[in-house]
Amino acid sequence: MAHAELIGTRKIEPAFGSATSAIMQYGAAFILIVFASSIAVGVDSRIAIPNVSLVYVVPVVIAGAAFGVGPSLFAAVLGALSYNFFLTEPRYTLSVDDPANIWAIVLLFLVGLIVSGVAFVSSRKASEAAELQRHAEILQGLSSDIAAADSLKAMTSRAAGALAALFGAPVAIMMVRDGGLDLVEQTGALDIGRAEYDAATAALAAHGAVRGGVYPDDQSRLDFWPVRVADRSVAVIGIALPSDERPPLPDQSVDVVRNLLALAIDRIGMRTDQQS
Repeated sequence: MAHAELIGTRKIEPAFGSATSAIMQYGAAFILIVFASSIAVGVDSRIAIPNVSLVYVVPVVIAGAAFGVGPSLFAAVLGALSYNFFLTEPRYTLSVDDPANIWAIVLLFLVGLIVSGVAFVSSRKASEAAELQRHAEILQGLSSDIAAADSLKAMTSRAAGALAALFGAPVAIMMVRDGGLDLVEQTGALDIGRAEYDAATAALAAHGAVRGGVYPDDQSRLDFWPVRVADRSVAVIGIALPSDERPPLPDQSVDVVRNLLALAIDRIGMRTDQQS
């Protein structure tokens, strides 16, 4: 998998802004309720069907699976009101004469709440499964690429590209050379300054991850993870993860990448020793 192909697997942002997207989602939920109301009124005017209110559960399920909790709850409330307005006596008002209809409206709303919650959880789990599958494909491609790479530059390039594709964030990889750090690979718009080098050095000294934007590395934009070969640090990986929307458990995917990179660096070192 080429470096450009890895970057191409990054999650595409919505074409519309978040506010516009939300309006479209609620608008779609409204249209679903209008469609359900037209079916319910049309059927009720011709055939006496018990529990016709269940027609309004369908748009709640669709809204929950497609758009999430907000539009689904909106559909549940609108469905209960529409059932009251169009299908209970007196018609075309929000008042209710028969107490049984009050219970029907309340139950319809409660069913809508439950269904919207179940639909949302199912949709979220499906999204999480799809994201895990995407990560697995990127990491599988990286393992093949690093196995085939014949130079340190090619290995670090593929590792940086995989991390950028995984997290949709700029990446920097530094190598330990002559007691210092040398920036060997970078993706995205990054301004690597003294704060980033200090944070990277702290990660090497701690033999573990160091989060940027947190004291004492509050001036660094990047989170850093050391890459170790035979109990010595040989490189450090930095990722500019967003502070407001950090991905859950980034260490798991980063650990796979840095282990692959460590194996590749070790392989290159062994090859160099054999040739010398």
